[in-house]
Amino acid sequence: MSPGDGPEQGVRGRRHIRAVEYVAVCCADCVRPETRRRMYPPVAARRAQALSLQVIYPLLLRTEAMRVERQLLIRSLFDAYIEMYASRDDRLTALFSENFSGYAGSSDKLVTDRDEWVKVTRQDFAQVPGRIRIEILDLSLQDLVDDVVVVTAFFHIHLPIPEHVLSREVARLVLIFRCESGEWKIAHSGISIPYGRAGAGEVYPMSRLEERNCELERIVEVRTRELADANRQLEVLSNTDGLTHVGNRRFFDQQLLLEWNRAQRGADPLGLILLDIDNFKHFNDQYGHLAGDACLQALAKLLAQTGRRAGEQVARYGGEEFVVLLPNLDKAAAHEFAQCIQQAVLALAIPHAGNPPGIVTVSLGVASLLASIAHKPVELLQQADAALYRAKAEGRNCVRVAG
Repeated sequence: MSPGDGPEQGVRGRRHIRAVEYVAVCCADCVRPETRRRMYPPVAARRAQALSLQVIYPLLLRTEAMRVERQLLIRSLFDAYIEMYASRDDRLTALFSENFSGYAGSSDKLVTDRDEWVKVTRQDFAQVPGRIRIEILDLSLQDLVDDVVVVTAFFHIHLPIPEHVLSREVARLVLIFRCESGEWKIAHSGISIPYGRAGAGEVYPMSRLEERNCELERIVEVRTRELADANRQLEVLSNTDGLTHVGNRRFFDQQLLLEWNRAQRGADPLGLILLDIDNFKHFNDQYGHLAGDACLQALAKLLAQTGRRAGEQVARYGGEEFVVLLPNLDKAAAHEFAQCIQQAVLALAIPHAGNPPGIVTVSLGVASLLASIAHKPVELLQQADAALYRAKAEGRNCVRVAG
């Protein structure tokens, strides 16, 4: 007890010592239970417990309150730094200690001079003058000693420009604050930005980012063109008959509706020819399916060459049947066109012993309608089909027109 202490302070001090003694004995692993009971019989133990609650508990509360207060202090220091940095506030430069060290995220240079770091900070603000957004991912607050605290942060940096690299990478920051003459100063700032080295006059590697963005845009452009080409090829394949390489049934259905609507807008006629190879089953039976395929390919090529007028569409309708769509042709013109096809097929002179002329022939049904709301596209097909049925019934190798 010091000379200035009174009797009451001496008693209070001895009570503190006894309370701490009791807690230490109860918590020490090296003290055996029987030793504790001998040192503190039941009555003495109860007194010591009550005394420890009166003395130790308030101390613990004060200690916890001080710890929370320090954590709030550290967080407030960090939040103030982040706000000034994100808003590009030059007042941040006043917070750097005279005894400073640090390094910039994309630099390979260690800075140990405060003025040099101020220059780096202002260069950073000038390079990206608009407000940036800091997305905190993880944070550690360390209270080392009374006048030194440390903050470690992981975060994403979102620049005020379109970019797809910085915002996805994790930046790491270590700040050391030291209390100097009653003011908290930043004694160290180390930031790691894993984006590659910055160029001359840069803090952020903007030139590399711009090059990367241009490269990504070129890649996207190429991929977009390739995808468009692939889609076009897929569309062609999905509309093309694999054997004959003319349009398939799906293609014909689409074109029939398209041409019908176009003819309806112009009040124009739409012609259609449906043709079938005569006795084709016998051809396959006699010459084989490979010869049958070759026959279909030859006929498809002939029809494609014949139907070169604008808008004419040739398709394999199914099996040995083909269809030719003829925009702006009335019945007479469509009939004449069908006769040209018949003669061109005869000129191919593909041998067919099972067919009366001895060569491959076709039967053709012709129809034409003035497109209007009074009719439907399917009616045109039905009329051509009925005409084809008549051509086959009347001896084949002929052209018949819907009545």
